Amino acid sequence: MTEEQKTSPVEETFISHLIELRNRIMKASIAIIVVFLCLMPFAANIYDFLAAPMIAALPTGSKMIATGVITPFLIPVKVTLLVAFVIALPWVLYQLWAFIAPGLYAHEKKLIAPLVISSSLLFITGVAFCYFLVFKVIFHFINNFAPKSISVAPDIDSYFDFVMTMFIAFGMTFEVPIVVIVLVRMGLVSLEKLKAIRPYVIVGAFVIAAVVTPPDIMSQLLLAVPLCVLYEVGLLVAPLFVKATQAPKDAEETI
Repeated sequence: MTEEQKTSPVEETFISHLIELRNRIMKASIAIIVVFLCLMPFAANIYDFLAAPMIAALPTGSKMIATGVITPFLIPVKVTLLVAFVIALPWVLYQLWAFIAPGLYAHEKKLIAPLVISSSLLFITGVAFCYFLVFKVIFHFINNFAPKSISVAPDIDSYFDFVMTMFIAFGMTFEVPIVVIVLVRMGLVSLEKLKAIRPYVIVGAFVIAAVVTPPDIMSQLLLAVPLCVLYEVGLLVAPLFVKATQAPKDAEETI
């Protein structure tokens, strides 16, 4: 065997990591596909549930419309796939954790596991907050504001895009405490600095809300106020979280 044919330990380790990553991705993907196939018979009902806030705000007897040829099939399938991903998310996160955990120190594992779990729960909480509270306010405002000469019949494709944008906006908003904790824990920004820029964060929250939400003050408040409150929560939790996940040597120095 020549020198070119020999595989170095570094290359072997790299290849083994790639194989492990591929296996973890395949396991996560299979779980999503299995859940998706199980939910497909209920795709229409799942979309009806997603559309319920809009239907409730429309005049009695009104329905949404589909302008594309395959849109009545494609949009419910997209919604079902997203629901399948959310249901399979614990297994997907477990695969991510199983891949990175062997390379972490004990104190780093104390940081990663709670962050992965809490960030998932916070994102889902943000989506639920948007669906059950924000949509009710937004859709009633829009439909009550519409002139009587207009027949409101939203297109399901446009509705899907709007809903996904709002879900992502509120889901990411509820991740603010995680962002604050990571910034402080990694030493990128000090806690004192984050407290000092509080006024700018408040202004930024209302600017983001004005861009993302429809142009009514209630919708903007429903995004901006939680963002500001969650920022304060992050400032309160960050010191406790950092102390609990410090390496033993760092903890001794802190004491």
